[in-house]
Amino acid sequence: MTFDPEIFFNVLLPPIIFHAGYSLKKRHFFQNLGSILTYAFLGTAISCIVIGLIMYGFVKAMVYADQLKNGDFHFTDCLFFGSLMSATDPVTVLAIFHELHVDPDLYTLLFGESVLNDAVAIVLTYSISIYSPKENPNAFDAAAFFQSVGNFLGIFAGSFAMGSAYAVVTALLTKFTKLCEFPMLETGLFFLLSWSAFLSAEAAGLTGIVAVLFCGVTQAHYTYNNLSLDSKMRTKQLFEFMNFLAENVIFCYMGLALFTFQNHIFNALFILGAFLAIFVARACNIYPLSFLLNLGRKHKIPWNFQHIMMFSGLRGAIAFALAIRNTESQPKQMMFTTTLLLVFFTVWVFGGGTTPMLTWLQIRVGVDPDEDQKEPSSHQEANNSGKSTTKTETAWLFRMWYSFDHKYLKPILTHSGPPLTTTLPEWCGPISRLLTSPQAYGEQLKEDDVECIVNQDELAMNYQEQATSPCSPPARPGLDQKASPQTPSKENIYEGDLGLGGYGLKLEQTPGQSQLN
Repeated sequence: MTFDPEIFFNVLLPPIIFHAGYSLKKRHFFQNLGSILTYAFLGTAISCIVIGLIMYGFVKAMVYADQLKNGDFHFTDCLFFGSLMSATDPVTVLAIFHELHVDPDLYTLLFGESVLNDAVAIVLTYSISIYSPKENPNAFDAAAFFQSVGNFLGIFAGSFAMGSAYAVVTALLTKFTKLCEFPMLETGLFFLLSWSAFLSAEAAGLTGIVAVLFCGVTQAHYTYNNLSLDSKMRTKQLFEFMNFLAENVIFCYMGLALFTFQNHIFNALFILGAFLAIFVARACNIYPLSFLLNLGRKHKIPWNFQHIMMFSGLRGAIAFALAIRNTESQPKQMMFTTTLLLVFFTVWVFGGGTTPMLTWLQIRVGVDPDEDQKEPSSHQEANNSGKSTTKTETAWLFRMWYSFDHKYLKPILTHSGPPLTTTLPEWCGPISRLLTSPQAYGEQLKEDDVECIVNQDELAMNYQEQATSPCSPPARPGLDQKASPQTPSKENIYEGDLGLGGYGLKLEQTPGQSQLN
C-alpha cells in the first residue's frame, strides 16, 4: 500500500498548518515573538548545518568501512537530510502540556517554534534541493549559495504575502457583504478562500504551507471578528476536526510505511549517526540561543524550560512528508528509512516521558494563563522600580504595531476600532467614509463619553476589545455590562486580543457618567 507523496503536501498537511495558525494564542505568542523567531529561523539553520556536518562525517566513515561507495552520498545530501530532520513536531508533548496547563510562556515558546519551524524547514529543504553550482554539482560555490539564500528569502516572503492577501480579501468580503446572514455560505467561502491561498502559492512556485500558515494567523486576527456566531463556531470546529483527522491519517500511514515500503535501506552506522546528530543539533539550537536571548529578555528563560525544550525536539509528520517526497535514489531511500525510525523513537520515548520529565524538572502545571498574567512573579516585583524604563526601551516595536493595527488595519478590515474618519487625514475623507462600516460609527457613539488612557507602565499591547459582529445580538444597556465579569473570556481573547503581553487599556470614567462594568 503506497500513497502519492503529493497527497501529504496538497491534502493532509494544509489543514494541520492552517489550524496551527488559526488557533494561535496571540497574547503569549507576541509577547515571546522575538524568542520564537530566533528559535524558528536561526535555530533551524543551526540544526540543519550541525546535522549535515555530523552526517557527512558518518558518511565518510561508511565509505571507509566499505558500506557506501565514494561519491554516492554528497555533502548537499547531508544538508538535505539536516533540513528535513530540523522540522520538529512536538504534537504529543504539546497535547500533554495543554492537558496539564503548563506555564503559558513555555507552551508558547515550544508551540510557536514548532509552527514557524515547520514552514522554515520546508522552504529550507526546497532551497537546498535546487542548489546547483555550475562547475561541480556537489562542490561549494559562493554564487550558488547566495542564490539559494535569495531563493529562501524570496519564497518565504512571497508565500507570506500570498497567504496574508487571501486573508485580507476574506476579511473585506465578510465585512462589506451580508454573508453573515447565510452562515453556511459564509463558512464555505471562508474554507475555500483559505484553501485557495495554499493552491495559489503552489501554482506560483511558492510554498503553500507557509502561505496557509500566515493565512490562518491573519484570518484569526481579522476575518474571525466579522463572522457570524454560527460561522465562528463552525470554522473553529471544522479545522480542529480536519487537523485531528489529518494527523491520525499521517501517523497511521507512517506505521504502514515501515512494513510496506519496498526500498528500505537499513544502515546501522547511518542510523546511529542520525540519532546522535539530532540530539547534538537540538542542544546547539536551544542552549546557545537561550543564553543570547536571556541577555535581552526581562523575563529570562530558566534552565528547566531549556531542558524541557531540548527534550521536546520530536520529529513527526513534516519530516516524514519531506522524506517520502523523494525516494528515487539510494541516499534518499536511506534517509526515508532513518527518518521513520527517528519519528517512532522520539514520539514513543520522548512523548511518553514528558510527564515524568515535567515532574523531575519541577515545571509548574495547572496554570491559568489569564490569572498568570495578573500575578507578577517575584522577579517582576524585584525589578518593579525600573519597569517603566525597561518597557519604554524594549516595547517600541510593539507600540508601533499596536498603534498601526488599532488605528488603521482593524477599522479597515473589521467593524472594530475607531472610525477611519477620526484617524486618517482630512483629504482622505471619501476613502475613510467608504471603508468605515456603520457598526464602527455606532461603537464610537457609545465611547464618546469614555476617555481611553494608555498608562506607560501598562502599555496597551494586550487590548482585549470584543469585536462587534454585524450579526451578533446587540448588547442590552445596563444588563450585559453588569453581567460581564472583569476577566475577559477565552472567546473574547481569541477574537480581539493582539496578544502583546500582560498589559491592558485602562478606561477612566469621565465626570457625570455612570460606572462602566
